[in-house]
Amino acid sequence: MIRRLCVIVAILFQVNGSLTLAETKQIKLKDKFPSNPLEITTPDPLLPPSAEQRQLSWSELQSLEQALEQLNQEATAKLQSGDQKAAFAIWNREARLRRYLGYLAELQALSRFAAIAFSQNATEQVKYITERLQTIQKQQNFNLNDVELMRSLGEAYQQVRSPQLALPVYNQLLTLVQQRQDPQAILATLSTIAQVHLNWFDYPQAAVTYEKLLNLTANQGDENQELAYLEQLSYIYQQTKQAQPAIDVLNRMAEIHQQKNNLLKIPGLKLAIGSNYQSLAQENPSLLSQAFNNYEQAYIMATRSRRYVIAGEALQKLINLYRSQEQIDEALQTSQILIDTQQQAVNYYGMMEAYDQMGQLYLQRQQYPQALAAFEKGLEIAQQLKHEETYFSEQIKKTSP
Repeated sequence: MIRRLCVIVAILFQVNGSLTLAETKQIKLKDKFPSNPLEITTPDPLLPPSAEQRQLSWSELQSLEQALEQLNQEATAKLQSGDQKAAFAIWNREARLRRYLGYLAELQALSRFAAIAFSQNATEQVKYITERLQTIQKQQNFNLNDVELMRSLGEAYQQVRSPQLALPVYNQLLTLVQQRQDPQAILATLSTIAQVHLNWFDYPQAAVTYEKLLNLTANQGDENQELAYLEQLSYIYQQTKQAQPAIDVLNRMAEIHQQKNNLLKIPGLKLAIGSNYQSLAQENPSLLSQAFNNYEQAYIMATRSRRYVIAGEALQKLINLYRSQEQIDEALQTSQILIDTQQQAVNYYGMMEAYDQMGQLYLQRQQYPQALAAFEKGLEIAQQLKHEETYFSEQIKKTSP
């Protein structure tokens, strides 16, 4: 019996020891990971007496706001002097006190603080701000139907780089402005949603949202805004390698620029359209003619507007296509046009490269005298530029009889 009692006492001692050890570990963890400084409730000397139990008067609110602006300036000065710890302590205090001015003032302060904390790589402080934002959002008296509040909350979540928290807020905001039938607010909110998706590389959702914006803008006849959304869609389709949607968007952009008589923009668009057709032609060779046509249009329009750099790019695209189809005669003819174009652009490096390309094409045809003449022309320019002289000398040596 006594032996059994001793065993029980030993077990109880071990349990109590384990509990004490666990409690000690918890205390150490609390010391290591302090509570959120934005949630400290210690009375602040900047607050008037019994501020927790009553509404502050207008004069008290004004005095507090002035004091908080002073705190912000002090924190900025501390950070500029290199004392991040002191600066953040002041900003935490300022943000805590801003809540007495209302949720909007607090959200704006937290958003500003979050941008600074993120730029300083202060991940723990960013976490504290995120937690406080979530606490604010859950408050019973936080008005989820207040457009300005919801917009500020979404912006603050963006500053802490939390799209998964920002997007539900913006979607709720979108519902609000749609219910109020506010066209400008709808466009602005959708644009923000699209940009958040784009910033975090969610291209499918970004494309869906920009398509919505495009439909709304097209109905309003705002071509400048339509172009802005089309440019974003063009970028998205380029990143996701969706050639056909990209072609549709680029053609619409070219159409708008044509209507606005903004002809300088069209050659670059034609180049991009041609590149997309060239990609599609890998699976559907019949589309290769569309690539040729768009490159030719890009060259013609660029030459008319004296945009020789784009004209040269279009010619090079054509040469590459001709070579891929083993149309060497056409590639040689286009190479001569490219040389003339680079000369008009006063692009000596471009001329040198074009002569090299022509020489290689003649070698492919085993027309050695013509290849030699092209390499000699290239060497003349290389000597003027003091660039690639050895390369052209070697080509001449290999080609000479």
